[in-house]
Amino acid sequence: MPSQPANSNVRQPDKRTSAHTADTLADDPGSRTLRRGLQVLDAVLAHGRDGARVVDLCRAAALERAPVYRLLATLVESGYVAQHGRFRYVAGPRLATLVEPTGQPNLAVRLAPVLERVSRACGDAAFAIVREGPTSHCIARHVGTHPVQILVIQVGTRQPLGVGAAGLALLAALPDAEMQACIAANAQELPRYGGMTPERLQILVRATRERGWSVVGNHATQGVLAAGMAVRNAAGEPVAAISVASTVDRMPRERQQLIARWMREALAALLPHGV
Repeated sequence: MPSQPANSNVRQPDKRTSAHTADTLADDPGSRTLRRGLQVLDAVLAHGRDGARVVDLCRAAALERAPVYRLLATLVESGYVAQHGRFRYVAGPRLATLVEPTGQPNLAVRLAPVLERVSRACGDAAFAIVREGPTSHCIARHVGTHPVQILVIQVGTRQPLGVGAAGLALLAALPDAEMQACIAANAQELPRYGGMTPERLQILVRATRERGWSVVGNHATQGVLAAGMAVRNAAGEPVAAISVASTVDRMPRERQQLIARWMREALAALLPHGV
């Protein structure tokens, strides 16, 4: 009798079973939702800087408005899509960090002279941040000349948008829907920053909008107070923010206002048409 092959007990894959598994995965609700979300994202990207309307996205993904709005909410919250005006959607900041388009300005380089000018005027450290979804990302800083410098935020530091002055300024400059989505996404993390709450952050956003610049203290770092201001591009969209941080004793109301003026003047002089 001929001997059996050594691997005769190993079950070979059934092509019909593999095909059935692939069909099952294709019909899986999670896979179907992901596929639809990618279709919506592709449609947003296809419309470029002008942005896509919800009706355009419904047509591209062959979906009704309700599921498209749900998918958009997730894409906006995660930073892959951003609201453009009241009715259109464009690529969000998360995509800009993954692929930098040709001609995209280097915000760290563009904002460096602004930080230097502001820091030289006040003597304190100045910072620049951009948004990544519901998170702020420090991209540049300039150390001042005052003997005590507040340097707890490093280039590369990420934290919930709004717990620092620059992040709060940028958060307040966003459309309401994006602002609310960011706060909701960070709700579980906020208490770690000096007991911040979504309700407290909503109050700070309203005050920032009324004032035109932000001020926040004792949240990201105990004993520190900072003032911040949003930075816009040529289209008037908020894309970054700058701030100055110092000890609470060094930041009375009059000096906060003076620093806000220095930030506004530096932006107007060095970036009159936006970044």
